[in-house]
Amino acid sequence: MIKEYQTVKEIKGPLLFVEGVSGVSYGELVRIRDETDLVGQVIEVGEGLAVVQVLGNTLGLSRRSRIRFSGEVLRLGVGSEMLGRVFNGMGVPIDGGLMPRFEEKIDVRGNALNPVSRDVPSNFVQTGISTLDVMCSLVRGQKLPIFSGSGLLHHKLAAQIARQAKVSDENFGIVFGAMGITNEESRFLINSLEGSGALERSVLFLNMSEDPTIERLITPKMALTTAEYLAYEQGMNVLVILSDMTNYCDALREVSASRGELPSKMGYPGYMYTDLASIYERAGRIKGKAGSITQLPILTMPDDDVTHPVPDLTGYITEGQVVLSRELHKKNIYPSIQPLSSLSRLMPRGIGEDKTRLNHQSISDQLYALYARAVELRNIVAIVGESVLGESDKKILEFAGNFESKFMNQGFYENRDISHSLNLALELFSIVPESELTKFEMSASKEENHGKETNEG
Repeated sequence: MIKEYQTVKEIKGPLLFVEGVSGVSYGELVRIRDETDLVGQVIEVGEGLAVVQVLGNTLGLSRRSRIRFSGEVLRLGVGSEMLGRVFNGMGVPIDGGLMPRFEEKIDVRGNALNPVSRDVPSNFVQTGISTLDVMCSLVRGQKLPIFSGSGLLHHKLAAQIARQAKVSDENFGIVFGAMGITNEESRFLINSLEGSGALERSVLFLNMSEDPTIERLITPKMALTTAEYLAYEQGMNVLVILSDMTNYCDALREVSASRGELPSKMGYPGYMYTDLASIYERAGRIKGKAGSITQLPILTMPDDDVTHPVPDLTGYITEGQVVLSRELHKKNIYPSIQPLSSLSRLMPRGIGEDKTRLNHQSISDQLYALYARAVELRNIVAIVGESVLGESDKKILEFAGNFESKFMNQGFYENRDISHSLNLALELFSIVPESELTKFEMSASKEENHGKETNEG
């Protein structure tokens, strides 16, 4: 039932406080009429008072504004024609094309998913990035965040993953939700996907830095609602990339401050954990459904502080993390993924025989062991010099140099399949004495590869 009021008590930032209301529900869609027509959403309901979050610029609104409560929640029209299109954070096309035909409208808040109906993620997603695919493998249905910092090339990495990512079948799509990005970053992303043809299987929701801050709270919900339709209704395996979740949380903090809520750590609201979980937990697989949703949230850590509330809470909810290193970035290594700080908890489920390669896990373990040892040796050399090192230690340092320059470092347009990445690791193992390969047997690997080549021949 539509109800209209002209009883705005106060305008505070992006919020309208409307008094004298009745029969209004949480999440209800609101039309605001003044000098311009705006859309809002009810975010709090009290006795005779409703707090409306305006999804746009509140400049020009007054207490004389007419507030119309629609009795409906915010819904997104979805359909297969959304593939290949670019929308703003509210789902309006910004690529010059017409509004696509929608097959149905879905509540952007999503539906509660029964944990019993969840299926276990167990299929490998190839990103074409050696460090990711071999040492921190992404599994279909997983949520694996990328922890970055100011000035690091996370947007470039996100564009490369969006362009290169694939699964074992052809029914694969990308949904990209960008929050608070610049026009330069937007053009780079679109041009990268267009140039490779990947835009045809992608849907982009772009909230720009000059757009209303409040729109950033809607953008990831729009992206995930689209992903859920493509995955569970169209049977697609969808990779959702959300960048930058720190901008999202800053918008959440701004709204919380406008509501006069008691702040928690660093001014963020106490319910931020629950809010982030409502986004991250929309990833996964459902029993009986062909499709899946895999999430790669990207967030920047202020001052590279991993204990900051945003990465800290994200780490509790997700299944690992990929950490970008400023030290590697200064060495001009791209992507600057620090494997010793990164972890994919679901990796063992998605690799191995019939998925990647039987010896994938042992190769990964050996790379970790050798590189960790090399980092220790570099610290020793920095203090007392190389004179204390034996021949074996020098070989490990040589391995680390080649590991960084040849394995970790790769071009923006260099797409390595998993077989190539694993073979590259085997080549690096030949540098060190076989006695140092405590996690891996070179002789067994040679026999396995020979047998595989014979069978393929």
